Amino acid sequence: MSYIQLVKSSFRQFDQLKAAKNLALGKIAGHLILLSLIFAIPISIQVLNLFSSIQLDGKEIAKKIPDFTIQNDQLTLEKPQEGFIYQTDSIIFTFDPEGKRDPEAISSDLVGNFLSVGLLKDQVILSFPATENVTTILGSNQLKIPYTNPQIQQLTGEKLRDSINQNHLPWWLLPLIFLVALYPSFITIGFSLLLTTLFANLFGRFRGLRQTFLENFKIVVMASTMPVLIAVLVNTLVPNFATDTFLMIGSLFIFNLATRMPSKQPK
Repeated sequence: MSYIQLVKSSFRQFDQLKAAKNLALGKIAGHLILLSLIFAIPISIQVLNLFSSIQLDGKEIAKKIPDFTIQNDQLTLEKPQEGFIYQTDSIIFTFDPEGKRDPEAISSDLVGNFLSVGLLKDQVILSFPATENVTTILGSNQLKIPYTNPQIQQLTGEKLRDSINQNHLPWWLLPLIFLVALYPSFITIGFSLLLTTLFANLFGRFRGLRQTFLENFKIVVMASTMPVLIAVLVNTLVPNFATDTFLMIGSLFIFNLATRMPSKQPK
């Protein structure tokens, strides 16, 4: 059977999927990349929505930022005003010209939010969720920029407000997000299908199937087509949906149907 025929069979004629074991490995790899591209769609949408939310929340916060300048490496207000903490769905913003808070307090605020920003008396603090990727890049989950930095000494309240309000998401952000999301999608699908093949290989031994691990892997990859599409649709609506678990169960179920059902030659 051709690759196109096998793709069609993955939706309605599961018994034909046994022929995938004879498919060239290059076509299987290409199909795996295609599934990864589809699998990356929900992640890309969620990240783009997060960026849009941060942009809108930033404009809301900009209205609260008072006039200030940086003098003698310290945040100086033009009019006396107490500090404040302002929270949105994605950002916690701390304005503390009096030096009452420290970087540790800014990080401790980060509960259920994506970003915690602090304009402190002597530095700017950016705190992110403590993930492995963030820690690898920054060395910690916190970025500290002291006002002694020449690039920030010209910062004023007016410039900061204008910068936030004029900020727009660039056109290239969506394709960039999609390309970045492709890597974890490929890893997730590849690992899930390899693990599924281990179970499929074990079940096949019990049932007396004389197929190699590679042959079973080819069948599992083609059997995962419909579960991937269903998982993507559900994950787009329900972000916390366990896509990898569903992918493994669905692919293994279709694999068992494909190897158990007698093949019918297409007319």
